[in-house]
Amino acid sequence: MKSIYSIVLVLLVASCIPLRIAPTIKDQKIMVAKKFKRTFPKEYAFIFQDPKEANEFYNYINTKFKLDHVDVDYDVPLKLDGQQYFLSFYEAEIPDKVLNIFPIAVDVALDSNNIDPLLSDHYVYRSNNWYIAITILDNASNNCLKPNYIHRELIINYLKRLKQEYLTTSNYTEVLFKKRAIED
Repeated sequence: MKSIYSIVLVLLVASCIPLRIAPTIKDQKIMVAKKFKRTFPKEYAFIFQDPKEANEFYNYINTKFKLDHVDVDYDVPLKLDGQQYFLSFYEAEIPDKVLNIFPIAVDVALDSNNIDPLLSDHYVYRSNNWYIAITILDNASNNCLKPNYIHRELIINYLKRLKQEYLTTSNYTEVLFKKRAIED
């Protein structure tokens, strides 16, 4: 009988029920952004998981393209192989939510002894996951990430390099020096 109680106790202590699990993106995905997150646009987008804090990508784009905080998240002009393109990005948070059984069990036991709950703030555990979705349009407002777009591979390769530069740079003014070194 003691073994049953100890098994139940171990299960209570270790039990967590996931309520919401955020998607894991290994490298990046190219898909209709609205299917990934309802608040994103109904456009094909280059989506990746952002391990940095909120607004870090905004700061990176603002510094890289010298925008002075004007129209940083939409219609950022860039040139690739002599063609004009416009970059827009969207940032979203999707939290993981887990229901913890142990604090609930402790508070139920305390309540049965007429003691106010102590662990009610710990019933649900949340961890935040940030995602960036980037769309690229050409001069004719065509989505450059659509599967049939003629320069799609060029755009995807550029976005991979942009993502890599963003993730490996902590001081975004370094980006300006890298750009100057490339231009010289």
